[in-house]
Amino acid sequence: MDVILLERIERLGQMGDVVNVKPGFARNFLFPKKKALRANKDNKALFESKRVELEANNLKRRDEAQAIAKKMDGLKVVIVRQAGEGGQLYGSVSARDIAEEITKQGYHVERTQVLLNAPVKVLGAFKTPVRLHPEVKIDVDFTVARSMEEADLRAAEAAELLERAEDAEKLVAEAEQAAGESAGEAEAAAANA
Repeated sequence: MDVILLERIERLGQMGDVVNVKPGFARNFLFPKKKALRANKDNKALFESKRVELEANNLKRRDEAQAIAKKMDGLKVVIVRQAGEGGQLYGSVSARDIAEEITKQGYHVERTQVLLNAPVKVLGAFKTPVRLHPEVKIDVDFTVARSMEEADLRAAEAAELLERAEDAEKLVAEAEQAAGESAGEAEAAAANA
């Protein structure tokens, strides 16, 4: 079934594209969510007459999403769950849980916007993308812990590990620079001899 996309849809196309999709996908998702129209003469004419309005509306929504993404940059979410001794959760953390925690921090996010591939079933620190708009994504860090104190401790440990890694990178860069300078001196000495 051919449809005209009314907004950008990942792995499908841009606004205004005529694409061929399965009928069930069109009937059950694209049409009810007003993301597409059937590709016929009347709908093509309707789309062309409203194209400027749709593009302006899309641009406005994208700008708003980018502004929210700037505010959300560096957002860290803590989710407290019960877990066994080995760190295995008694339940799991899903996209809904992450969306609720982000909403508690003052940002309205639906669970469908959280792109978590599979539920999290262990304690630890994770990162997941959140789609604020079809063209705007941001990564959100979240920690699953038994308590807030444990989450703070894990965050401190992660910061310390990050600092150690940065120090190690600096040492490697200095060693490479020193090796490059000594190689350059050896080549110069060989050229002069």
